[in-house]
Amino acid sequence: MRVVVADDSMLTREGIVRLLVDAGFEVVGKAGDADELLRIIEGCKPDAVVVDIRMPPSFTDEGLVAAERIRAKFPHVGVLVLSQYVVPSYALRLIQDHPEGIGYLLKERVFDVAILADALRRISERETVVDPTIVAQLVRRRRRPDPLEQLSTREREALSLIAEGLSNKAIADRLFITERTVEAHTTQLFHKLGLSENPDSNRRVLGVLAYLRSTPPPTEPL
Repeated sequence: MRVVVADDSMLTREGIVRLLVDAGFEVVGKAGDADELLRIIEGCKPDAVVVDIRMPPSFTDEGLVAAERIRAKFPHVGVLVLSQYVVPSYALRLIQDHPEGIGYLLKERVFDVAILADALRRISERETVVDPTIVAQLVRRRRRPDPLEQLSTREREALSLIAEGLSNKAIADRLFITERTVEAHTTQLFHKLGLSENPDSNRRVLGVLAYLRSTPPPTEPL
């Protein structure tokens, strides 16, 4: 997989590059700001990019804005956005319009090469990856109104793991149940959420969106 890494910190950027190279990825570009990232993508057409939310010049949401521009101009390029803080509303902003091939992880996760590699591979397969810490925070929050209220406890557990990007097999392993049981739970929860089978939509992604939208906007900083 051909990957571009964008982070204004040289040490962080080079650390991520080394992890990716050691894991068998081909790093075809490195950028220190959003404009440089977009120029590199234009020139080398990578499979995926890893980009920090905080980028020059304001160090607020330039990376998120760059991710949105990448999704609009280069829809085939997977985007993994990194954030130092847990901000569910930014995860929702990132995936609500173009959810396929998008990931949002806490920055601390990427130094576990297994997590980083798994996220990039899922994104390359057009899946949506949301950091489990964000999912856990959403579970704890009170939702008003809560479209998930009608789900059983087990169905909520299954949906929270879908939101983390886990496959049915991985969910079965995590919950110590059979894959067929997971399929039954997911079929039922999709039905309760009104997500009918449609070749033009991805019910797992739509389920994640329903999950994220069921919480009020947070007040945490970027």
